[in-house]
Amino acid sequence: MSILKGVGVALVTPFNEDLSVDFESLTKLVEYNIENGTNYLVVLGTTAEAATLSAEEKKQVIEHIIKVNNKRLPLVLGIGGNNTLEVKKQIEEADLSAFDAVLSVSPYYNKPNQEGLYQHYKALASTGKNIIIYNVPSRTGQNIEAETTLRLAKEFANLFLIKEAAPNILQYFDILRKKPEGFNLVSGDDEFTLPVTFAGGNGVISVIAQAYPKEFSTMVQLAFEGKVKEAYEIHNKLVEITRLIFAEGNPCGIKVILTEKGIIKNYLRLPLVPASEGLYAKIKAEMANI
Repeated sequence: MSILKGVGVALVTPFNEDLSVDFESLTKLVEYNIENGTNYLVVLGTTAEAATLSAEEKKQVIEHIIKVNNKRLPLVLGIGGNNTLEVKKQIEEADLSAFDAVLSVSPYYNKPNQEGLYQHYKALASTGKNIIIYNVPSRTGQNIEAETTLRLAKEFANLFLIKEAAPNILQYFDILRKKPEGFNLVSGDDEFTLPVTFAGGNGVISVIAQAYPKEFSTMVQLAFEGKVKEAYEIHNKLVEITRLIFAEGNPCGIKVILTEKGIIKNYLRLPLVPASEGLYAKIKAEMANI
């Protein structure tokens, strides 16, 4: 699955004022990313507010993105949850013909131990589908430790990649140092993208990159080429706005930038709310600096 390399973008779901899905803006967002160097698209990840979409809306979003993309970029589909049997069933029953892999977040709220996390992904691997492990302990409440990731990587070839978003960057480096051939890692933390890529990672699945795809994809490509100074010049230009977009939770911050760029409208579904006036002003000011 070397095609999932570089910058993957976790697409937001744009909404209209009445909170219906804004398919016109979704078209703009997909086209903007294709035209500006994004390497692959992640559909219905957590950034998409997927937890607030009905089954019918999810189906419509999937069909729309497949149609607009028209096989131009690889696609990844988010299917996750904290009921292992239900997640497995959804993966088995999903039409994945247009997708290169499934991104599956680790179980949240339940807080399983490491054996439980191993058994969860073992069950998903039994579907035979290409699965990306997604570790984001700030959201799920439980960290998939490096030893558990490596155990899974060595035993199941279709668990071929991890989107790693642990707060401790040493965990990323331990996985990269000890991983088996054929397994890889992408950063799930936008700010860690460069050091992780320089250490041997496959790039990033990013939130900020959907607003700055040209800059972010150029930065990652420079990292692949070992051009440290040039890559960090772009990183340093984007680091402040990257921090700002997560200040009040995701995706309220990235929706501010995309609104200011005229790509989407600034609406979110409860329990998420739009960015505060203060944060909106800070993001707008930093956009001007960039």
